[in-house]
Amino acid sequence: MKTGFAFKTLLLAFAASAIAWGQGNSVQTTTSTQNTSTKQTSKVKKKGRSAGGDIGSGSGDIGKGAAKGAGHLASGAGKGAADLVTLHPVDAAASVGKGAGSAGKDVGVGAVKGTGKIVKGVGKGIKHIF
Repeated sequence: MKTGFAFKTLLLAFAASAIAWGQGNSVQTTTSTQNTSTKQTSKVKKKGRSAGGDIGSGSGDIGKGAAKGAGHLASGAGKGAADLVTLHPVDAAASVGKGAGSAGKDVGVGAVKGTGKIVKGVGKGIKHIF
């Protein structure tokens, strides 16, 4: 069941990334001159991220969380296997448990951050339509 959820999440992330391809921040520069001096002042005003940019960024956060989680899970499993081979079963269980806990945290944080950005982007898209 968890594998199906992870697969669907990654599929959604890739689809959203494909939609948001090429959409990023744009910068608008204006310059003004002052009559009392010869200095030129430039003001840079950043536009907010587009709806597609938010969705793509959220998908990236979900992917980063999944990748970090997989790395911590593999690291914990590797340390656990090494401890088990050296006849330290208590340390092996602790290493595997620590890796699994870190993996769960990373996946959860990535999913929450990514979902928040995706929802924000969808809201911007709906607001733009109406």
